[in-house]
Amino acid sequence: MSSDRTTDHTGRSGVSRRGLLFGGAVAGIGAAAAVGADVLLNRSQPESASSRSRDAAAALHGNETVDYYGTHQAGIATTPQAHATFVALDLHAETDRAALRRMMQILTEDAARLTQGEPALADSEPELVTVPARLTVTFGFGPEFVTRAAGSGALPAWLGPLPAFTIDRLEAAWNDGDLLLQIASDDAFTVAHATRMLLKDARSFASVRWTQAGFRRAIGSEKPGTTMRNLFGQVDGTTNPSPDDDDFAQLVWANGGWLAGGTSFVLRRTHMNLDKWDRLDRSGREQSVGRTLANGAPLTGVHEHDEPEFEAKTSIGFPVIPEFSHIRRARSENTDERIFRRAYNYDHAPAGAEISDSGLLFVSYQADVTKQFVPIQRRLDELDLLNEWTTPIGSAVFAIPPGCAEGGYIGETLLA
Repeated sequence: MSSDRTTDHTGRSGVSRRGLLFGGAVAGIGAAAAVGADVLLNRSQPESASSRSRDAAAALHGNETVDYYGTHQAGIATTPQAHATFVALDLHAETDRAALRRMMQILTEDAARLTQGEPALADSEPELVTVPARLTVTFGFGPEFVTRAAGSGALPAWLGPLPAFTIDRLEAAWNDGDLLLQIASDDAFTVAHATRMLLKDARSFASVRWTQAGFRRAIGSEKPGTTMRNLFGQVDGTTNPSPDDDDFAQLVWANGGWLAGGTSFVLRRTHMNLDKWDRLDRSGREQSVGRTLANGAPLTGVHEHDEPEFEAKTSIGFPVIPEFSHIRRARSENTDERIFRRAYNYDHAPAGAEISDSGLLFVSYQADVTKQFVPIQRRLDELDLLNEWTTPIGSAVFAIPPGCAEGGYIGETLLA
């Protein structure tokens, strides 16, 4: 028995076009007129639908993968994905050096499989891994991990809590950790499944200390290479070094000992008071940052990547880019004091009278935290006007070991 009812792409059932035409329309204007109307309605649609189908097929990127094995771990110089979850774990008291080796061998094997769209060895939902969407998994070690693995003598001098800053209001829920998992993909579903699989691997050796999830614009919503925006609406990260730069290796990769080919990782969870920011006019917002909100150009320039002219003065003698602006405080004449940032926004359901609980997961990589990250943070701590609307509430530092070859495992330079 046929029916004139159809289900559209939203899943809602309704009367089809053909049903309307050959039902009520036939009764009113006759079958011949109805058939003519049907032809008119359909004339342009097959081509349009076909075009949309071709465009959708061309836009699919779920099967894209990032090589897992190599000199460096993926997920650092990799073009940032749309979604990321950061998980810090605390080692169980009984997890010794041998157990650390077993854990990293298991985690490495499953991470390698998941990033290539293959199920983890004990994956009970293998159907969920078929869309890697550039999935990367990056591991980091805290001070306790390094000490248990090779003794305190193996600790880099910078591996530990950052110095205290006056702007910090750190909450214990977001600090430190023994083992870091950074899991990123252009698909949030993929991140969720990979996170679950890897935590299943680690649960015999460690427990979760904290989890932080962040996001950027969805893949394909902006031109590749577009600088991200934070939830203040600011273009965020204009002067970030590029993996193609001649000095990128010097700025990011460690070059000695077990960490050679690795790097350091800093995560600062920064709360952004959007409710208070709403009360600031556009001019005040731009003065606090030192850039225009429209395209991120410095206040002395026209385009985002124009070099700021910090000596430029207004007609009455004041700096065009204020001394207290974020761009001025973050910049150093010492070109070695640079970091490679890979930040993500976060947004949660508010509590109380506020209508937002949002902020930035400020993630940076650098060869040496003390020589590169700390000087920048000290200048921001001293004067940056943006501190009126931002508050660091979490802080964690990890050593990111180098990558490994197929058949090896992450951390073998420390544990082998």
